[in-house]
Amino acid sequence: MTIYQKGDVFIHYEQRGRGFPLLLLPPGGMRATIADWQRMAFNPTEIFDDAFRVVALDQRNAGASRGPLTDGNPWDQYAADHLGLLNHLGIERCHVMGCCIGASYALNLARVAPHRVASLVLQQPIGIDEANRQSMPNSWRKWADDLLAKHAGFEPAQLEDFGRRMWNGEFVLSVTREFVRSCKTPMLILPGNDLEHPAVIARELAELVPHALTVTPWKEPADVVPSAVARVRAFLREHSR
Repeated sequence: MTIYQKGDVFIHYEQRGRGFPLLLLPPGGMRATIADWQRMAFNPTEIFDDAFRVVALDQRNAGASRGPLTDGNPWDQYAADHLGLLNHLGIERCHVMGCCIGASYALNLARVAPHRVASLVLQQPIGIDEANRQSMPNSWRKWADDLLAKHAGFEPAQLEDFGRRMWNGEFVLSVTREFVRSCKTPMLILPGNDLEHPAVIARELAELVPHALTVTPWKEPADVVPSAVARVRAFLREHSR
């Protein structure tokens, strides 16, 4: 198991392949891990290492990663982990592909360190809309229950405070519409189509960013997946600089 450590933060990561770096931010809510990529229509940890240096990780306090809960903006805590890992690996600039909550992490990374992000691939991004406005703000609860069951050293009030700060927002939660409208980073969007990954959120992202490209359909039916993967691969190659 490969671990990046900074103080009392331990981030489990894997890397494979050579070429322009591709950072993968996994699906799975606040419990997102490398293994969760296996549940997707395609697994980028396995199919892009022929042309890219693929780096995947378990998010803090998920899988084999752990660390304290910080004050301030929780999304920036995760961005600090991502940038710390890139620094540890000597990666100055990379593509960032995020799925589910990973799309929100990816957008925030482009906000915090735009010069480090060559392109964004946003796969079924999460977001708040009228249909999920009551349920999505409670998305932290399963993560908190898991940590309490593992006796990870956190108090219930700590976890609730962090979770509420993280999910108390609008749109994609991690960044504002104003930031997205101003974002110059090349962007490819693979829309979601369910309660947690609303199609309306992907559509609004595409409308706010005139240069954004959208791939649809990309996961259903199964026979569209190879062409969607080819589109992602071509997009990454185009912006590998």
